[in-house]
Amino acid sequence: MADKQAANTKNSNAVHAVTSNQDDLYKHLDETVRKYIATRFLRPIADHTREAFEQAKQFVSSFPTITPKTETVPSSSNVISVPSNVIPASEPGSPLKVILDSGCGAGESTLHLAKRFPNVPVIGIDKSAMRLTKAGNIHQQEAAGTDQPSNAFWVRAELLDFWRLALEEVQAGRWNIVHHAVFYPNPWPKEGEAGRRFHLHPIFPTLLALSPVTELRTNWEIYAKEFAAAARIVCADASIACENFNPAVPETAFERKYKEARQQLWRVLIKK
Repeated sequence: MADKQAANTKNSNAVHAVTSNQDDLYKHLDETVRKYIATRFLRPIADHTREAFEQAKQFVSSFPTITPKTETVPSSSNVISVPSNVIPASEPGSPLKVILDSGCGAGESTLHLAKRFPNVPVIGIDKSAMRLTKAGNIHQQEAAGTDQPSNAFWVRAELLDFWRLALEEVQAGRWNIVHHAVFYPNPWPKEGEAGRRFHLHPIFPTLLALSPVTELRTNWEIYAKEFAAAARIVCADASIACENFNPAVPETAFERKYKEARQQLWRVLIKK
């Protein structure tokens, strides 16, 4: 038993906390975010992302619009307080409801979201073909505690391009992205790399325009607080909560590792 405990401690210590030469919020955050509110990100969209987006559109459009009967899962004080299976399926003739799982990695988080929102198609998006080969496999199902649900779908795409295409669907009244999960993005912790963080990039206004509910999770406090501060500039009337949390059931491999390593996790929940 002692050897096992020592091994667990060693493995936990191997998951390093974020280190940075930045000890507070990025000093140019306000001016950077305000600059990007007034600009438009015009990088050409990658062909493979256009193809992936068409696949996602087909999956969403083929999803049933009749609300299936579901059992209500009792809530717990330890479970993240966001809408779950109370969200009904899309009604005929209305914008199609969608949930996005951006940067889904091997897809475990997509399975959790699909289980939590059984009436709505959930699109897991990642740029890594290697990670997506694991999406929905038996190991991911076991980790998520569910068989592969029919409302889970994965695509390989560039996030920034996919978001711009998705916003076109939202603005045209064809999609209603009811929840957008952005779990454990690369924090780019060096101050000189700050412009690569989602909230300090020209794409940020697009990201927030996609859905009335955006949920970020990270293991770096500064990233969470910056994300929330940037969101308050873009969405002045939104309800924005930034808090540390301890998930009862980890929903990604990163989240599990960070929890086992006893790292503090952070969540930002934006409701417009």
